[in-house]
Amino acid sequence: MTTTRYGIKDNQVRAFNKMIRISHQKLNLVCDLVRGLPVDRAIDVLKFSKKRVAGEVLKTLLSAIANAEHNKNLSADTLFIKEIWCGKALTMKRIMAGPRGSARPILKPFSNLTIVLESGKAPEKKAKKTAEKAETKKADKKAK
Repeated sequence: MTTTRYGIKDNQVRAFNKMIRISHQKLNLVCDLVRGLPVDRAIDVLKFSKKRVAGEVLKTLLSAIANAEHNKNLSADTLFIKEIWCGKALTMKRIMAGPRGSARPILKPFSNLTIVLESGKAPEKKAKKTAEKAETKKADKKAK
């Protein structure tokens, strides 16, 4: 596989969502939920999430799936989330009146979201591998 523009391979696609009105820490909590999942599982997780920003992440994920099908002719059944990250954008600064004529700042942060999908089989999570190693160690101790 060759690398095309911006370090994206032929079997990868990406989608952006810029200026989401939420802090990057809150957005990262939702990103952690779907990182490394197949797209059908990720859609289910986002639809039933109670976080407000899950709708924006779902919209970006559906956009990435549409990019894969239309631009690169990749099947949606084989896609998984290779990378998902968020970062800071601008912060609106407002002022609220405080006691005794003073002013208090109000910060309204914005975030950017990037999703990279890849076609193929999703790699297994490390947690599963470590759990399997722990089980084999327990079995070895019992055998001795």
